[in-house]
Amino acid sequence: MAIIVNLDVEMAKNKMSLKELAERLDISITNLSLLKTGKVKGVRFDTLEAICRELNCKPGDILDYKAD
Repeated sequence: MAIIVNLDVEMAKNKMSLKELAERLDISITNLSLLKTGKVKGVRFDTLEAICRELNCKPGDILDYKAD
């Protein structure tokens, strides 16, 4: 099972940099970068909600599932 993180795609659609999104969300660039690269074990719903609010998208636009 693989969860694919498409945060970079949504950021590109909104022409938003990692630094700008991190500042808007008030989280560290490091944590946001780890999420973007899929190197995290989980994401809090309030963080996901804030990302969706800033990027005007749905959770399914950011997270995808690919069977092994």
